[in-house]
Amino acid sequence: MQNKIKPYVISCAIALAVGGLSALLTAGSMDLYSEIVQPPLAPPSFLFPVVWTVLYILMGIGAAMIYLEKDRMPREVSHALIVYAVNLFLNFFWSIIFFNMRAFLFSFIWLVLLWATIIVMIIKFRRIKPLAGYLQIPYLVWVTFAGYLNLAIYILNK
Repeated sequence: MQNKIKPYVISCAIALAVGGLSALLTAGSMDLYSEIVQPPLAPPSFLFPVVWTVLYILMGIGAAMIYLEKDRMPREVSHALIVYAVNLFLNFFWSIIFFNMRAFLFSFIWLVLLWATIIVMIIKFRRIKPLAGYLQIPYLVWVTFAGYLNLAIYILNK
């Protein structure tokens, strides 16, 4: 039983650590959100850490499900986890670009790359373990919404 739970715990911890470290590095710049002109539908700032925590856990669960298929589909699992790693990299740096650098247009372009890797990740995960792919759909929806917010913030705060 412990051997089945351990990959899930490690995988969720990795995803949460990526998000946590990124949040830690941007903590001093988070007041930016209340200082800028916000678009319609902009959620209150307290909602972001709650949503991201859930999303990182879903990402971690999905990645663990994929990892556990390594004996059955080693090449596909390797490719899927590389896409996941690239996705975590892009995810990590988005908030730094947006909040610390205040580069709204560049962060939107970065977010489009993040969005594209989520789609590739969903496709690759789904081919290995459909549920792992479906667990990433809330992440895709949230990043799509974040794209709207990011682009609108760029336009409203030129």
